[in-house]
Amino acid sequence: MKTLIAATLVAGSVLAAPMFAQAQSSTDIYGSLNYGQTRTKGADTGAIQGRVGAKLTPYFGVEGEVAGGVDSDTVYTPGGPARVKMQHQVAGYAVGYLPVNPNLDLTARVGYGTTKFSTNNPAATQFDGSRDSWNYGVGAEYKLDGKNGIRADWTKSEYTKSDLNSNTVSVGYVRHF
Repeated sequence: MKTLIAATLVAGSVLAAPMFAQAQSSTDIYGSLNYGQTRTKGADTGAIQGRVGAKLTPYFGVEGEVAGGVDSDTVYTPGGPARVKMQHQVAGYAVGYLPVNPNLDLTARVGYGTTKFSTNNPAATQFDGSRDSWNYGVGAEYKLDGKNGIRADWTKSEYTKSDLNSNTVSVGYVRHF
């Protein structure tokens, strides 16, 4: 039995080696700088986003995202007007790619993150504090040349332990290394 297991492992390693070699040679590391406009329960806030990712195969990759709020909005609550701002956001994603042509990829991503909101009105508690979320979205990236591109996407954030959710539309510059 031990011999059968060892033979299976060796055969699997030999067959998988070309796949791993191909995956390593095709890894595409990228970074991007974006502006995102987020709508959360009537509040429209803006943020600068930074992303770093790795396209591991032509169809799959991972990326991390950080964002800092740069714009606030006023919403009207039963407790009066409240100025709402997204302070910061951090998230990680699995990304699927659909190459349409050599310069255009359609993307879909799903991940988990945390967002911190702030407000100047203590009655607007739904906007105050950190909220964890499941995130998903779609987008597209157009490569201008071998290194530079532009990307636009939409992301939905479903906050856990809260009735809040957000829709974010972002556009930005992508640099491939």
